[in-house]
Amino acid sequence: MKKIGVVGAGTMGSGIIQTFAEKGFDVLAYENNTSARAYAQTRICKFVAKRAEKGQISNEQADQTISRVQWCEELRELRDAEFVIEAVLENFDLKKDLFVELDQLTASEVILASNTSSISVTRIASVTRKPDRCIGMHFMNPVPLMPLVEIIRGHVTSDETYKTTEQLAMDLGKKPVEVNDYPGFVSNRILMPMINEAIYALWEGVGSREAIDQVMKLGMNHPMGPLELADFIGLDICLAIMNVLHEGFSDSKYRPCPLLKKMVDAGHLGRKSGRGFYSY
Repeated sequence: MKKIGVVGAGTMGSGIIQTFAEKGFDVLAYENNTSARAYAQTRICKFVAKRAEKGQISNEQADQTISRVQWCEELRELRDAEFVIEAVLENFDLKKDLFVELDQLTASEVILASNTSSISVTRIASVTRKPDRCIGMHFMNPVPLMPLVEIIRGHVTSDETYKTTEQLAMDLGKKPVEVNDYPGFVSNRILMPMINEAIYALWEGVGSREAIDQVMKLGMNHPMGPLELADFIGLDICLAIMNVLHEGFSDSKYRPCPLLKKMVDAGHLGRKSGRGFYSY
């Protein structure tokens, strides 16, 4: 397997594109938003150059990485990909429509993977003609540096599909971990309620943003405080995942904090918007 299709070139998508290209795969990259595509191209070039400067890769490897990425103008250009992974926004309707289209334009043996961080893989796969060839492949941010990949089986994902995806993750130098298809999987079912509770603590005046983050960094040895981490992830992403957990389990303990909702409504999304719990 040498040719990988990637749909979506936001923070996660661009990291996935770069990681595959660095490991010698030819990448067909598609992003329908021209400004997002231009930003991703610049971001990947800067990230690769920085890795070369630090001696993590050679200058030759950096040049080869960039040359392996082919930016596609239309989604149908991914029809020759041997494996396709989507990294679009965490929205079921958007992913559903995309999987319907990918199912129609790719060959029957092509595996369709989703980088979803919380949405049911079974539900996404159900809109295709080959749900046994659909799987979740949830990377961590920043993708080039983080070793974990959650591999999520849908209800009818075949063993062959799982083994191929697991091997692909290992070929990237990642550590694949198999998890079952429940809202939030393992990573975000544990992480997001903690972040949400930190936001409640701020909203209720238990402590300042700095105090809450310092307690978790100094007392629990976390590299980033939960509010700082929420800004890094994106508050809109945090809210989307909490909504999936709340709807999926119908349990009030997953109710998104009103402060989180208000900040997203205000456009204060964290680092990517320049303002969240902190200013950037």
